[in-house]
Amino acid sequence: MCGIVGYIGHRDAYPIITKGLQRLEYRGYDSAGIALFDGESLNVCKTKGKVSDLKTKAESSEIITGKIGLGHTRWATHGVPNDVNSHPHYSNSGDLVIIHNGIIENYEVIKKELIKRGYTFQSDTDTEVLINLIEEIKTKENVKLGKAVQIALNEVVGAYAIAVFDKNKPNEIIVAKLGSPLAIGVGEEEFFIASDASPFIEYTNNAIYLDDEEMAIIRLGKEVNVRKIKNDALINPYVQELKLNLEQIEKGGYEHFMLKEIYEQPNAIKDTYRGRLRTNSGIIKMAGVEDHLEKFLNANRIIIVGCGTSWHAGLVAEYTFEDLARIPVEVEYASEFRYRNPIITEKDVVIAISQSGETADTLAAIKLSKEKGAFVFGVCNVVGSTIAREAHAGSYTHAGPEIGVASTKAFTTQITVLTLLALKLAKAKGNISNTDFHTYISGLEAIPNKVAECLSFNDEVKKIASAYKDVSNCLYLGRGYNFPVALEGALKLKEISYIHAEGYPAAEMKHGPIALIDEHMPVIVIATKKGHYDKIVSNVQEIKSRKGKIIAIVTQGDETVKALADHVIEIPETVESLVPLLTTIPLQLLSYHIAVMRGCNVDQPRNLAKSVTVE
Repeated sequence: MCGIVGYIGHRDAYPIITKGLQRLEYRGYDSAGIALFDGESLNVCKTKGKVSDLKTKAESSEIITGKIGLGHTRWATHGVPNDVNSHPHYSNSGDLVIIHNGIIENYEVIKKELIKRGYTFQSDTDTEVLINLIEEIKTKENVKLGKAVQIALNEVVGAYAIAVFDKNKPNEIIVAKLGSPLAIGVGEEEFFIASDASPFIEYTNNAIYLDDEEMAIIRLGKEVNVRKIKNDALINPYVQELKLNLEQIEKGGYEHFMLKEIYEQPNAIKDTYRGRLRTNSGIIKMAGVEDHLEKFLNANRIIIVGCGTSWHAGLVAEYTFEDLARIPVEVEYASEFRYRNPIITEKDVVIAISQSGETADTLAAIKLSKEKGAFVFGVCNVVGSTIAREAHAGSYTHAGPEIGVASTKAFTTQITVLTLLALKLAKAKGNISNTDFHTYISGLEAIPNKVAECLSFNDEVKKIASAYKDVSNCLYLGRGYNFPVALEGALKLKEISYIHAEGYPAAEMKHGPIALIDEHMPVIVIATKKGHYDKIVSNVQEIKSRKGKIIAIVTQGDETVKALADHVIEIPETVESLVPLLTTIPLQLLSYHIAVMRGCNVDQPRNLAKSVTVE
């Protein structure tokens, strides 16, 4: 949510910043802007719309010169999306400029006080308030910019990742972070600033990730000076070598990132269990679990927190943990968890799931859980992310960069990690026989090839999509392990095609949704032979008798459901707990093709952001 890019060095800043903003488009935004310092003037160009619109405007105005610059893509919070509310924002003097991701919650109080002191405001944003507060402190206290930023941030309430520049001191940029991600790329006599590493990976593979409540003074010819915002304590920054490469963040010949990422799932799942799943030895190796095994074995319960797709992965894990490891599990929306005064004890294990590792609500849930004494285990994809640092232990999914806003490989790799964890705990607790354990791990090892087989049905799914691209509503039904898949399938359809869709446990259809079924209502039924098959066949018959259009996901060789359904997609057979890794594939493809046929922006659906870093 929002994207920050900055540069200070010997290169022209404009192409670096605009290309970087384009790489951050996946985060979701409604306007874009850039500020460049050409040695004499500080020039700002911003506009509602896409980065391409910004480039057109900047290049026509010839505002493209300078070795120092800041760029921003804005997802509106305070103030409607328009040119004025877009970032960057000036201070009243015109000397200072800022870009900001986050929310300053007490901005109205500060704004009223600044107005009393003679400040005027052009925008409706909290960000313009912050830059003028910094200027007021800098002037009144007669301090350097870095100290003014520090004092100001100790007076505000909220979340932020900021970059601030003073045209009167053109050899430095000040950055700071609380609750929103910020990375500093360290090159040869140059520095890069970004919300993640993708904007600068082609220039350097060395990066510093700021922790919460840290700020950095980035000066040309100097090392990055990192300090604590609250007490000014000096921090020795850890320069991390990035494993990301340029090829990973390009489309690679695919029409959309989402399609590329759907097709990356066989390798992503394999990369996730590589080194952990040792079938020949009959063991699962997970250092983050082994170092804290007693915490899991002695837990009264496991609480899983996540948002959106990560929450759905947690629901699948609930079935797996309770079925195999026999540990009670509760799955919570991270966005609701801390607001209902949850009962958390030192005997609880909290598993926090997030693709980006920066989800604000999930981070808040982690903070609360740690305060209550619970052990926190993180599952995320981005190395060095805040959740990876805040959790007591954890496991990376190794899915590689996921650029499309609609999560695909994040879902399947999260399930893979959680399945490995459940199997390891089941084995440690003695709740699974050696024979069954081998069956499960062999089944998991075979999943990548079976996912690839599901992907081979793409043309078939595309034909089905063409028949339903103009519908207004869809119903998704599943039982057991496939109920969360129904929820995830419905989420994918509505978030990228804008068709209303709902997922339900199949047995709940009779408690309301059945009233919606007629010849115009397509119903996607996950009807695999593993788990409650006879029951779901009855549900299919109920739909058929009401003239509903049935799209069924079935196990290969199924004849019963095939005879009832209008369309059938067959998937390979596997162990019941692994079925979601296969049934989700045709649902991803179905959503993708319907969205493309409807002319939707698949990778950047309206109003959505990849990483929700504000509440």
